[in-house]
Amino acid sequence: MRKFEKISEKQFKNDFKDSDVEYDELQLPERKTSKSAGYDFYLPYDITIKPNQTIIIPTGIKVMMNDDEFLGIYIRGSVGFKYNIRMCNQVAIIDADYFNNKTNEGHMFIRIQNEGDKEVEFKKGDRIVQGIFQKYLLVNNDKSSNNRSGGFGSTNKGDGINE
Repeated sequence: MRKFEKISEKQFKNDFKDSDVEYDELQLPERKTSKSAGYDFYLPYDITIKPNQTIIIPTGIKVMMNDDEFLGIYIRGSVGFKYNIRMCNQVAIIDADYFNNKTNEGHMFIRIQNEGDKEVEFKKGDRIVQGIFQKYLLVNNDKSSNNRSGGFGSTNKGDGINE
């Protein structure tokens, strides 16, 4: 089963506390045509991003998917091409076990950077990233048995990487 959901109102109040966004205004991602691969994510508020500036944007969205899938989040082609905006991690990988994790319910955030030489403005409701569901394969001798312990970066806990 695959589906997008809004985060809970409790999580929303925590993650959007410094904004004037209303919970009911959050929009679930949508495909715009019957042959689109990507589900477009809507900006929850206006943003202005200066040259070389990096910003983190909460989406208010979480995603459920099959265990052998991930959601890849990509900058929309027109946004990268026209405005030289990129995602800081190039492609965000949302794992199936990120959904409803104990730290942040699986709330997805995006981090973008303006690599152009002009300030760029986007309005609430603009679509700047898209999510594409993808299947993945495992090696025959895969031995992973760990469970996710939290939200973003939680699989690095204790290994000295990105702590």
